Amino acid sequence: MATSTSTLPAHLGASATIVSRAASRGRATRRRIDPQSGRALEILGHAIEYLADEYVRAGGSLSAHTGELEAVQLLMAANRAIYFACPPVLSCGDRLRRWLRLAVPDPRAH
Repeated sequence: MATSTSTLPAHLGASATIVSRAASRGRATRRRIDPQSGRALEILGHAIEYLADEYVRAGGSLSAHTGELEAVQLLMAANRAIYFACPPVLSCGDRLRRWLRLAVPDPRAH
């Protein structure tokens, strides 16, 4: 199991954004990460990497249902929950479409 985690330094300003690839839509979704969520993601990322490294170093099997593997899966679920709880940021195109819908009156409205 090859995993790659990205962490967000806690020393960033009041808020920061990171990008994730939304597989179902095929485009990037930006999320606004507040400092507390960023710190939690950073800590969880380190814990996941540590447990995964120790598991591989000990020669663990990926098909086994061990406590270590379940712990990694639990931490990964917590990581996803925190990340997806952060609000998405609209793309430039989405903001432009929203602005155009508000700026141009709907001809069917009359």
